[in-house]
Amino acid sequence: MEIQRHGIILNVEYFDECVAFYRDLFGLPILFSKTEGDFKLTCLEYGETYLMIETEGVANTSGKSIAENATKLRFNVADIESALRSVCDYGIDAHIESNPWGAVINIVDPDGNRVGIRD
Repeated sequence: MEIQRHGIILNVEYFDECVAFYRDLFGLPILFSKTEGDFKLTCLEYGETYLMIETEGVANTSGKSIAENATKLRFNVADIESALRSVCDYGIDAHIESNPWGAVINIVDPDGNRVGIRD
């Protein structure tokens, strides 16, 4: 099997808000979008892979538990302090957590999916 490109599909309830979140906060370029009736998808470039956001998900805006969504998206950054400023400027109340393995900012997207930003 020859794999051409890897990807992640994230089904969401708040589609437009989630697309804006990943596009605007993280600067992920849109590769393409499609709509078929009530179904929508937008594919964003996510490093060497892609993040496809699709409708048909269920939100928990207070944040999904690991049982509700075992996946956590990770963004590695060169400057965690600058990343925190960007997150706060976007309107998200966040802070840096220090761990033996590094520093991380834990937030959720508009659907409540877990997102980590790591130094």
